[in-house]
Amino acid sequence: MNRLAGKIAIVTGASSGIGHATARLFASEGASVIVSARRRDKLDALVDAIARDGGTAVAVAGDVGDEHLAQRLVTTALERFGGLDIAFNNAGIVGPMEPLQDMAPSDWHDIIHTNLTAAYLGAKHQIPALLQRGGGSLLFTSSFVGHTAGLPGMAAYGASKAAILGMMKCLAAELGPNGIRVNALLPGGTDTPASITNAPGAGPEVLAFVENLHALKRMATPEEIARAALYLASDDASFVTGTAMLADGGASINRT
Repeated sequence: MNRLAGKIAIVTGASSGIGHATARLFASEGASVIVSARRRDKLDALVDAIARDGGTAVAVAGDVGDEHLAQRLVTTALERFGGLDIAFNNAGIVGPMEPLQDMAPSDWHDIIHTNLTAAYLGAKHQIPALLQRGGGSLLFTSSFVGHTAGLPGMAAYGASKAAILGMMKCLAAELGPNGIRVNALLPGGTDTPASITNAPGAGPEVLAFVENLHALKRMATPEEIARAALYLASDDASFVTGTAMLADGGASINRT
């Protein structure tokens, strides 16, 4: 407990799934958390739940692809809590799953903008605040898709998530001398509202297919992925930077 005592953290995509679970875990470990997503009602409920558990959080709603939101998140961290130590750029979308030749350019741009450009915008404004603190942890959500595996219909998603890894590695080399650790978390299939297993019309055969991709033959809970994020954000990972850390239930190595 209290592995993040006295720390200030930003968590995007916090209205549900991995971001929601991570925000609650970070707060339970002592961090003051700025949570962000588009759905204000979900964020307010999250802030209330964190408060009931004895934690501290503030909500800033908006579109992660809007640079003004990236600025507001950092400004809120500085004005409400006095600094920034951890930034978890987690928000993202899967987008339409279809062959590349059938994908509309607008869908391609939406996926790249939400998953990659938004991560750049977040980091652009978070890095100066982390530098002011003399270091910290900058964390991105990537995926095993586009890194160790490819899945049909996910070319744009895989491209966006693979590009995050390239950006992360360069930032780790650039910011390491300043005490900022930069890493990416690569979840496997996770039981969230955005999962393809919970898409409209997805039957039990979809769940069975996704579970079988993993060596553990199941999907992760958001709380399991949150614990991996906690490790990378905390001083437990004080000598870990430039890493694409798989938390994928063995999907990357499974052939059964």
